[in-house]
Amino acid sequence: MIRRIVPMLLTLSVVAAFVLTLVFLYKKSQAKPVLYQTASPFVTDIVKKTVAPGAIVPRREVTIKPRVSGVLEKLYVEAGQSVKERQLIARIQIIPNVVALNNAESGVRSAQISFDNAKGQLQRYQQLFDQKLMNETEFNQFKVGFDLKQQELEAALSNRELVKEGASKRTGNVSNVVTSTVVGTVLDVPVKEGSSVTEANNFNEGTTIASIADMSDMIFQGRVDESEVGKIVEGMPVSITVGALGELKLEGKLEYISPKGKEKEGTIEFEVKAAVTLKQGVLIRANYSANADIILDTRKAVLAIDESLVQFEKGKTFVEVETAPQAFSRRELKLGLSDGINVEVLSGLDKSSRLKKPLTEAVGPTEAKSKKPAQ
Repeated sequence: MIRRIVPMLLTLSVVAAFVLTLVFLYKKSQAKPVLYQTASPFVTDIVKKTVAPGAIVPRREVTIKPRVSGVLEKLYVEAGQSVKERQLIARIQIIPNVVALNNAESGVRSAQISFDNAKGQLQRYQQLFDQKLMNETEFNQFKVGFDLKQQELEAALSNRELVKEGASKRTGNVSNVVTSTVVGTVLDVPVKEGSSVTEANNFNEGTTIASIADMSDMIFQGRVDESEVGKIVEGMPVSITVGALGELKLEGKLEYISPKGKEKEGTIEFEVKAAVTLKQGVLIRANYSANADIILDTRKAVLAIDESLVQFEKGKTFVEVETAPQAFSRRELKLGLSDGINVEVLSGLDKSSRLKKPLTEAVGPTEAKSKKPAQ
């Protein structure tokens, strides 16, 4: 009897294990129920904008260059210093050009000879005039000639002084000093005392002694991609974020869009400029890097949803609205302005609506217990 019971129990055990295995595998193969997260519409401001990278620069920056070549003998300013118009910037020690100096010396000698000759003649004509042997008209003609020769000598001497020293005591002309041509702040002094400097002329830009700008009149200078330039027009408001100032934003107005684009790294970009409204107590330095948000359109306090919730089909827009727990129906709605993240809802929803989030944000039952649905 026992011999019969044992094989039967073994057989029943194997069958039971097989059945349990089949049940387990069946349950394992069944898909877990998906719990969708939901989101609700909210009230916010929608701002459509395009971003232009660039920098804050002075509207007008002037470079100061010498009128003569030589060695920088003395500097009177440094970067960051405020200067007035015609304020002394530097003095240059003239290194005379040998050819020019030789010509100046030759000119002085020739003028001296002509002057000495005219002086001797005038003395003889003076004697003749005193003896009544020459009338006054003739004598005055010779005196005018003498005055002209004297003037030529003085001009030759002044020219020699200018060539040798860059200044003339007789005429008061000074060419070896550099003065500011504008009122402003010295941004840079790229030369040092003892450096050689070159005058600006038709063939040479000349050495820059200093650059000066009015730091109270600043602009944003940046660039916009060709895909965005058609959306902007002069006069649009601009919100400028300066990296060095943290969260502080400056306001401005777009005042220039370049009519010609420039190629940069395979793309075409257009230069833009915007007037910047400075804030009192905020120090702005030239060439601060900045990003300008050019405001294309704005909606204040409107009903909006996350644009990722919207489905597009055949030119229409839809969302899935929860009608019962984890039950959703598709609803068409009309949308307005979008900033790329949120989109304005014109009709089809209210603040109490609950919308299904995309499948990429769906969670299973286990996760749902530890993750509260978004409101």
